[in-house]
Amino acid sequence: MFRVVIPARYASTRLPGKPLRMIAGRPMILHVLDRAREAGAAEVIVATDDERIAAACRAAGADVQMTDPSHPSGTDRLAEVVAGRGFLDDDLIVNVQGDEPLIAPANIAQVARLLGATPAAAIATLATPLASAEDFLDPNVVKVVCRADGLALYFSRAPIPWPRDARLAGDIASAHGALRHVGLYAYRVAALRRLAALAPTPLESSERLEQLRALEHGLAIAVAVAAEPLGHGVDTEADLERVEAMLGR
Repeated sequence: MFRVVIPARYASTRLPGKPLRMIAGRPMILHVLDRAREAGAAEVIVATDDERIAAACRAAGADVQMTDPSHPSGTDRLAEVVAGRGFLDDDLIVNVQGDEPLIAPANIAQVARLLGATPAAAIATLATPLASAEDFLDPNVVKVVCRADGLALYFSRAPIPWPRDARLAGDIASAHGALRHVGLYAYRVAALRRLAALAPTPLESSERLEQLRALEHGLAIAVAVAAEPLGHGVDTEADLERVEAMLGR
């Protein structure tokens, strides 16, 4: 059994009011809610700081929890939800971003199963093979390298693992098994509480990757290759138009 929490903020630098932007005649947050419900979660909760988002979700029959608008990250918003709901330490929570209307329900279920099946892990996440040298070298594409048992060794914006003897840039990613990290997480409640209580760490601050805080404090992260192709997230007007066209098809 797992629960899904969807953090949804109204403020967005590039796309203000993003969760309520219309896609195929409905607010984007409702498409995300549909995908989470299709994943088979025991409970789906929308965690927001805005009454307009809350009203739209409640009208669709969603369970909504109002949260502190000052939270610096979605992880902190999730931690407030679990604190208020009295969940048990071993309960599983999947964080589904509110700007992923095309997220595959199978991937949501997969990351929850992965955590449940990996007792050594506090957190689970997904990745996908990187075959493009351009993406491999792009600092906006987060890479992950793993141990033989599937636990994460490190996440970075740098191109890792770097093939020392590579000669052709086009061969770099595909020839060395590089993995692109997918920002979908499942947490054990105890780990989520601990992570939110910890201060940002040096590696996290350097790379601007919150998952490094977990690794620096010994919280193991299980990684698996995503079962389904990645959906397109929405950060810009162009993303919105592309997703609407895809949903229309």
